[in-house]
Amino acid sequence: MNRKINELLGRVKALGEELEEEIVARQTELRFRLEDRKVRFERDVLARHRQLKIGLLRYLADTPWQHLLSAPVIYSMIVPMLVLDLCITLYQALCFPLYRIPWVKRCDYFAFDREYLAYLNLIEKLNCAYCSYGNGLVAYVQEIIARTEQYWCPIKHARRVLGSHKRYPTFVDFGDAQAYRKELEGLRRQLRREET
Repeated sequence: MNRKINELLGRVKALGEELEEEIVARQTELRFRLEDRKVRFERDVLARHRQLKIGLLRYLADTPWQHLLSAPVIYSMIVPMLVLDLCITLYQALCFPLYRIPWVKRCDYFAFDREYLAYLNLIEKLNCAYCSYGNGLVAYVQEIIARTEQYWCPIKHARRVLGSHKRYPTFVDFGDAQAYRKELEGLRRQLRREET
């Protein structure tokens, strides 16, 4: 990979670390902390949150008809999501050990913490759990496929791709046949050395 790209990746990593520091500062500002993966709000903040909660009957009465009409369609997508989850997990279990590719840990991609928000009612919490699962699943699947791509075909595309995974920038440039032959085994070794 060329020097300029490595430099830029280093700057992106530094910005990511700076962003994490800001997120922690914001948590302090909002007066909550994480203890063993559980969220703990300060008592007065929790009391204020409970005051802002909208009751179920009022929530349903104020819900636009389009939301009610589309809810069954939205929630029916849980079936293909569960099938995808099962299939990708089986794929990883069967194939990754054959190539010594480290496992993708589910717990790194799924966060179900909005249940701690006292200002959400039961329906809002259910909606949040659904979206947390869907987005976590997509991220989990993306990482499994990204590791597969790094092992089998770590080549960038000729055109810009939106939403590419975090491994993509380290791939070999499109059309650079020599680099592909030279770097393929190194990218595979790098993948195998990652912690599981």
